[in-house]
Amino acid sequence: MQQEKVDVLIIGAGPSGSVAAAYLHKQGLNVKVVEKGRFPRFVIGESLIPRCMDHFEAVGLLDCLKAMNFEVKDGARFINNKGVVCNFDFSKKHGDGWDWTWQVPRADFDKALTDELQSWGVDIAFEHEVTTVSFAEDGSSVTTIKDIDGNESSVQAKFIVDSSGFGRVLPRLLDLEKPSKIPQHSSIFTHVKDVNRPEGREGTMITFDVIDTHTWLWVIPFSNGYTSIGFVGKSEHLESLEGSNTEKLQQMMKLSSYYFDRFDGVDYTFEPRMIRNIAKSVKQLYGNGFVLTGNSAEFLDPVFSSGVTFAVESAHLAGQLIARSIKGEEVDWQTEYTDYMLEGVDVFSTYVAEWYTGNLQTIFFHNKENETIKEQICAVLAGYVWDKSNPFVKNHNRLVKTVAHIAKMEEQTSEEHS
Repeated sequence: MQQEKVDVLIIGAGPSGSVAAAYLHKQGLNVKVVEKGRFPRFVIGESLIPRCMDHFEAVGLLDCLKAMNFEVKDGARFINNKGVVCNFDFSKKHGDGWDWTWQVPRADFDKALTDELQSWGVDIAFEHEVTTVSFAEDGSSVTTIKDIDGNESSVQAKFIVDSSGFGRVLPRLLDLEKPSKIPQHSSIFTHVKDVNRPEGREGTMITFDVIDTHTWLWVIPFSNGYTSIGFVGKSEHLESLEGSNTEKLQQMMKLSSYYFDRFDGVDYTFEPRMIRNIAKSVKQLYGNGFVLTGNSAEFLDPVFSSGVTFAVESAHLAGQLIARSIKGEEVDWQTEYTDYMLEGVDVFSTYVAEWYTGNLQTIFFHNKENETIKEQICAVLAGYVWDKSNPFVKNHNRLVKTVAHIAKMEEQTSEEHS
């Protein structure tokens, strides 16, 4: 069996794996990326948030993405079933940071990243699958990989980064899976050629159309004329729908009074796909000789588009810690990696949980907007969930509930006097 030696083996070539590979390559380390698929390939997670831009810029991947002319996302719109609209503008957020990002077809986005990496000389083995991995006491590892023809080879590495996303390679092989505390929801989605797209901002704005507390539609327009549409709802509800996935999504689209006409009769680019029980979690984020990044570790819920940002945040940080470790520096993985990442996960978990309790929806659609509160929540939605100067980060557990309670009392008082 053919064997090669590298400093770092990265499993998965999506945004998380690409950012880790970019950073480590620039540190002069020998990196190999193993990717099960062949790019371009479809994957979900098409709406980014501004925090991820910091990491693409830091590792030298921003310019190749700018050249793709993706649809700019400078905010997000939420609409409820009463027609009340809540707009967030990333330029009007608490604190510093990027005030825009992109809405992207991930097939094109991910390929732009890997094309750039390959132009730098990074070794990416597409259509190669990890089948086994074993670790020595010093953290070094031997990984068996299999190509599309079934040929096996092995890779000896000083460190492994699992950026395999929903493939969750090491969590499966090392028994690291655990149930998520986030309520279980599923999604059904597709792309359409957006032939009825309105002119101007209405046609390009990302929108979350809220049907009820647990059910909502995403509409993500791309610059290539296509649009991603998808519903998220309770797993048991989506699974109870009858018919094919196309028929299921057509049934769901009838629930959207705002978007039904725009997409009625428009052909789906592919048979709608369903992801069941979206939220994922693990027992640990690192071990002796490995680290989990992105969706391989924690995936919350798509409602606030946090997936890619957590993916690249964790990948960039993991890359820095690995480089220090290989150079002989002492690294406290618990404090510097797990504790840090889980701080951000904890903040976003509160917002996801409070979305589905209805508290966050109450704040969003309250008839008396507080601009300061909106700016602070906007910073969270932009991904700046480690900024303790923001009260809605520092006191996230308490503050969302408190503000929602006040909003409900104000609405009740208003109704009594009307």
